[in-house]
Amino acid sequence: MIPMTLAEVAACTDGVVVGADPNTVVTGFASVDSRSVAPHGLFVAVAGQHIDGHEFAPAAVAGGAAGCLVSRPVDAPAVHVADTVVALGRLAAELRTRLTDCMVVAITGSQGKTSTKDLVHQLLARRGEAVASAGSFNNEIGLPLTVLRATATTRYLVLEMGARAPGDITYLCDLARPDIGLVLNVGVAHVGEFGTRAEIARAKGELVESLPVTGTAVLNLDDPLVAAMGGRTSAEVVTYGEDPRADVRLDQVCLDAGGYPGMTLSHGDDRAAVTLRLLGEHSARNGVAAAAVALTAGMALSDVTRGLSEATATSRWRMEPHERPDGVLVLNDAYNANPDSMLAALRTLVSVGRGRRRTVAVLGEMLELGAMSEREHAAIGRLVAQLGVSQLLVVGENARALHEAARVDGSWDSEPVLVADADAATDWLHHHLRPHDVVLVKASRAVGLERVAAALLTAGRGVSR
Repeated sequence: MIPMTLAEVAACTDGVVVGADPNTVVTGFASVDSRSVAPHGLFVAVAGQHIDGHEFAPAAVAGGAAGCLVSRPVDAPAVHVADTVVALGRLAAELRTRLTDCMVVAITGSQGKTSTKDLVHQLLARRGEAVASAGSFNNEIGLPLTVLRATATTRYLVLEMGARAPGDITYLCDLARPDIGLVLNVGVAHVGEFGTRAEIARAKGELVESLPVTGTAVLNLDDPLVAAMGGRTSAEVVTYGEDPRADVRLDQVCLDAGGYPGMTLSHGDDRAAVTLRLLGEHSARNGVAAAAVALTAGMALSDVTRGLSEATATSRWRMEPHERPDGVLVLNDAYNANPDSMLAALRTLVSVGRGRRRTVAVLGEMLELGAMSEREHAAIGRLVAQLGVSQLLVVGENARALHEAARVDGSWDSEPVLVADADAATDWLHHHLRPHDVVLVKASRAVGLERVAAALLTAGRGVSR
């Protein structure tokens, strides 16, 4: 964080310094978790549905925080504001004005945001100091916290932006003022909140509308709803995709025996081949999106492909491969799920199995699909059957439509199984997995299937592949 006194924090948040020396300097990162507060950092007390951060303000200061951002009295040095989340945003906006030699990249889309953000971060870090959102820090709390991690020497700030309502991305852009805006795709994730894909596209397109005339919108030409966003911005438009008209083109995608994609990237007259260390064909599409951003930022294609070939997965529970001593390969993709990411994960599972190993899909509910939920779960069940997955284990009554569709549509050696919860799934797998099986674990985050993956690895003392 660029150093600021508590008095400066108060000035830009309409706050008042209470119980502290106004000249106390904040130099460390801001945090909403008192357990991970940085030395001389700022603890932001957020009142959540179940936990009120104000209760942990004294512990945060005891742990090294220079002060706290609060909306009610606490027994700790603090800046008192009307709303800590709003104040956090104002603080981030102020710090952004001080990043005078920093390029800000913002990324949005229905799926692939975090994996693509990680790739962009690793590419740009080859050119200078780069800061990126941790995991999926992409909302009105996570994005400002990321901005506040930037320092005077940060050259690239890579931000993920999510949306649950119209105006969310506009708000985040007002704080971050991105120079480059990447839109990956428009799927049905969050259709329960927005109603239609067209409304999702309208919300995602707030990113390109927020770009300055000197900025660049990087758009997926293979997605018509994204490609149409080019007419919503005064910024330069750079396109990418498999479409031959794309400025940055992807072709000749193929998976090796382990499920890792090789591909060719083209930019103008330059072409280069690259093989990724990330599983699945969908990783190639994330790779070309990241390449388009890096090329826009001034990198040469040769440097981009070298960086992509060396890039690794840095956010947890996203198609993480872990192989146990008995040869069981666990693909932990339990962070989140929607119909498009389910499709990509299942294709990867089948590709890794390639007829040589038994494939087991452990799938749970996809949330936030609204009225489309039963239909979309049934479609995934049919897909599991069509792809020839060896064994399906469905977790939770809310995913019954997935189980029933697979059972009716498939020709199975072993019938699909429906269990009540993650504990029951773990028990079933303990008794039915065979050596050298490939197991995909995937559901929306609230289902908690990461516990299943963890139990599988603990039982087998798995190691990263």
